[in-house]
Amino acid sequence: MTAEQKLQILKADLQLLTSVHDAYLSKLLEMGEAAIRREGIDLKPDDVECDMAVVHYAAYLFRCRAAQSSGANDYTVMPRYLRYELNNLLFSQKARQDDDV
Repeated sequence: MTAEQKLQILKADLQLLTSVHDAYLSKLLEMGEAAIRREGIDLKPDDVECDMAVVHYAAYLFRCRAAQSSGANDYTVMPRYLRYELNNLLFSQKARQDDDV
């Protein structure tokens, strides 16, 4: 999935119709990718699970920032679905590595 496709999916997830936030959202996608890699997950190119994990992480970062600005605490903790998604990616990759040994 290209960076532009990820951006379009992120905008759809956040229900944003204009391109006003595109530069910021692109940086959030980069931040999400870096954060996921820091957790030890190997993000494979053109893998739908990896690509969507990056989009979901960026959406979480956007919503978290908005919630903090408004004083709400609803999005300050990582959503359970996202934690499960990241854990599943990491565990499946580690299991494949163990099988290769």
